[in-house]
Amino acid sequence: MARRGGYQLRRARSMLVYWHDGALRFCNFASGRTVTGRPITCELLDFFDDWKTSEQAAAQFSSYTRQSVETTVRQLVKHGLLLRKNSPDANFDEKLARQWSSWLPEGSFHFITKDARYVKRTRSVAEWKALLPKKRPELFKSLPKAKKVSLLKLKPPESEFIEVLLKRKTHRKFSPGKLSLETVSQLLSLVWGVRGYLHSPVFGRLIHKTSPSGGALHPGEVYLMALRVKGLRCGLYHYHPQHHELEMISAGATAEKAKLYCAHQSYARSAAALFLMTAVFARTMWKYPNGRAYRVVLLETGHLCQTFCLVATWLGLAPFCTAALSDKAIEKDLKIDGVTESILYAAGVGLPRSASRIR
Repeated sequence: MARRGGYQLRRARSMLVYWHDGALRFCNFASGRTVTGRPITCELLDFFDDWKTSEQAAAQFSSYTRQSVETTVRQLVKHGLLLRKNSPDANFDEKLARQWSSWLPEGSFHFITKDARYVKRTRSVAEWKALLPKKRPELFKSLPKAKKVSLLKLKPPESEFIEVLLKRKTHRKFSPGKLSLETVSQLLSLVWGVRGYLHSPVFGRLIHKTSPSGGALHPGEVYLMALRVKGLRCGLYHYHPQHHELEMISAGATAEKAKLYCAHQSYARSAAALFLMTAVFARTMWKYPNGRAYRVVLLETGHLCQTFCLVATWLGLAPFCTAALSDKAIEKDLKIDGVTESILYAAGVGLPRSASRIR
């Protein structure tokens, strides 16, 4: 066993330091822990840029008592700002720093916003109003001094597309009926399926889908949580777009698990299926090494979700989508690491309460 103070420590790579409300804050965005500290803490963390011991730190900061230095070191370890060598936290931190090196610190937004604390939905109207700022932003922007050009109010042409577009809405109530496997197959194919390939002399074979993707790189993946699908065992599945097939991850998906995945929103329990959207970030990083490209990944997930909602409406289903997610619980069940691949968005469907099918 290593003697007291003899184990090696290193500063967490996944760290942000900033001033907020007059306090200096230290945030490990991988763990989500934030603490306040004095400016001298920066010097101590800088000293631990590489693996060192608390005894070495006490010798370096000899103007302070050994006890005070070691106490501070223990606190930094406790809050995840210093990591023990070969510990699970240190290994995870190293993996994150290596995989996201080109997108940090901008990409820290992805990790620092995971598993957010959501407000309880049981609050009364009065309680909700008391929480909101008194002045609400204007619903529309207007330029008072700008010259106005009136536009003709035209009646939309009669077409199936316009009908679908106008009928698309978010549903929260569903009938208890089951989806057919054929319907699920159509959803997966039309939203995430491969429609063809493009060839670039520089970037090689690129995929064509029904939604746009930056550089045609398509970092998005989708997983099906089958709850009430005829001919399909309840469980979690990965969709393979090239082969148009489902790959089973685990059996036994439940309505309560669907509620957990959607940050305890109760309506998710009555959905017939959830579609869990993730991203494999390396696909986009490969071409776009600047952190701004993280925006592109988020935008693409939105493109996919809108396509999903329109296709689901066309099929006569009741779709919904939510970004309120229990990230770590989903990633654990999908057997993904949350670093190279992470959950971003969830959509779901059921049969509508009043069956007015479009198709």
